[in-house]
Amino acid sequence: MAISKSTIQFLKDLSKNNNRDWFAENKSTYTSAHEDIILFADNVLELLNEFDKIETPSGKKAVKRIYKDVRFSKNKDPYKNNFGLGYVRSGANRRGGFYVHIQPDSHFIGGGFWSPEKEDLQRIRKHIETDDSELRRVINSKSFTSTFGELQGEQLKTAPKGFDKEHPAIDLLRYKQFLIGKEFSNEEVLAKDFPKTAAETLKAMLPFFDIMTEMLTTNLNGESLID
Repeated sequence: MAISKSTIQFLKDLSKNNNRDWFAENKSTYTSAHEDIILFADNVLELLNEFDKIETPSGKKAVKRIYKDVRFSKNKDPYKNNFGLGYVRSGANRRGGFYVHIQPDSHFIGGGFWSPEKEDLQRIRKHIETDDSELRRVINSKSFTSTFGELQGEQLKTAPKGFDKEHPAIDLLRYKQFLIGKEFSNEEVLAKDFPKTAAETLKAMLPFFDIMTEMLTTNLNGESLID
C-alpha cells in the first residue's frame, strides 16, 4: 500500500497553516490522510511480522497522535507536521524499537534505544567496558554503514561517572542514547514499493538490536537475566 501524494500534500499544507481554525476546516482531508497512513502502517506491520515478532497489534495503534502536548514546549503549534509510526517488539528477549517518520523533505526510518533507564544504560556501559568488539563488529560492518552510516544519539562530553576517560572504548561509553536511522526523499516515500523498502530497512537493524539485547539481558559472565 503506497502512501498517497495527497497525504504528503496535507502535511505540507499543515506545516504552513498550523492552527486550529485551518485544521477544523480541513478535517476531512486530515481524516483521509490518517486513514491512508494507517493502511501503510498495516502493510509495514504485516511485513515486519514475517521476520520479527511485534507487540503492536495494528497499524492504527502504530500511528502516533497528530495532536501535540504543548504544555512544556516553546513551540505552541497545536499539531505535529508529520505522521510517526512506532512498532514495539514482543518479549524481553527482543529489545529496541522501530520508528517510521513521514514528513515532507524530512522522512526517515529509525530505531534503537531513545531513553534507556538508568539501570539499563549502566548495564550497556559495563558490557562495552568489558568487551566492545561485538558491538563494533556490527556498527562497522559494510551492511550497517551502507544503510545507517554511523551510530547516533546524545553523548556526554566526558566519561560517565565511574568509567575511565582513557578507556579504549570511551567513544562508545559516552553515549546516552543508541540510535540508528536512514533518511528518504519524497520520491522514495511515494514509490509503490516503499512499504517493502521500509520493512527491509527495519530488518537491517536486527543485528544491532541483537547485540544490544544481549547486553541488556545477560550479566558480564553471559548468564541470562530473564526469568
